[in-house]
Amino acid sequence: MVDITDKINTLRIATAQAVVKVSNEKTIEAIHNNSVPKGDVFAMSKAAGLLGVKKTPDLLPDCHPLPIEYTGIEYNINGLEIQVRCTIKTIYKTGVEVEAMHGASVVALNMYDMLKPIDKGVEIHYIKLLEKKGGKSDFKDKYRKDITAAVVVCSDTIATGQKEDKAGKAIIKKLEESGVSVSEYCTIPDEIDDIRSKVVQFQEQGIDMILFTGGTGLSKRDVTPEALESLLERKIPGIEEAIRSYGQNRMPYAMLSRSVAGTYKDSLVLALPGSTNGAKESMDAIFPPLLHIFRIFKGARHD
Repeated sequence: MVDITDKINTLRIATAQAVVKVSNEKTIEAIHNNSVPKGDVFAMSKAAGLLGVKKTPDLLPDCHPLPIEYTGIEYNINGLEIQVRCTIKTIYKTGVEVEAMHGASVVALNMYDMLKPIDKGVEIHYIKLLEKKGGKSDFKDKYRKDITAAVVVCSDTIATGQKEDKAGKAIIKKLEESGVSVSEYCTIPDEIDDIRSKVVQFQEQGIDMILFTGGTGLSKRDVTPEALESLLERKIPGIEEAIRSYGQNRMPYAMLSRSVAGTYKDSLVLALPGSTNGAKESMDAIFPPLLHIFRIFKGARHD
């Protein structure tokens, strides 16, 4: 199956349809009068559809098992056609389009099975997805394509050339994948004055986003949060919570990181962990949805 471990949970909704076409009005009347020999067509077909939705990953090899939190099945009769609509909801990492289409298909197939003794001309048509919501396509920033960033690596050993930077490069990779232009990249020692000066310098250069990696732990030299504390005008706790929550789901020590998010004048400032995995997972937790903030910063309007 496709790897979805780096994705975040969002509300996913999908609605699919199938159309069952009968050959005469007598079949429709039998359904309404509940006189079909095999029983209540709508009730039994709904039950079959619910089971079909639950069995979807058992039948399709690349379909992820996921928590189905709502299944709604509706019928609409138009002449000789019965439209079946199946709506699925979940809060998960991947969509439910296949589950909705499978549910609608099984409902239609069960209706066919129940109606064939009284109508040899029953047909199934138009199995298709009608609508889907949720996932990165619904939350992608569509308005700003000119965002700039500076990446600052805070590490005594990297600044002196004793160790190679990987965390900063992982951050740059994610920024570029998100359409952000990296204007500056540098390494500095774990010194409060150096950290503060970089914030001021890059803000004055007009850089939108200033990302620090390193110095967010609990050793005596980890001073990035302290350095930023007096500069940040507004903290953004939700970003910090998202980073730690995402990390904690992947390893038990993420709760010890002191990631920071806030604003300095018109720049967004982030302090992320210094480990490569910590930096990468932090970026995965908040990008690209974080880019929505720059519509507010720059006063951009919705289309």
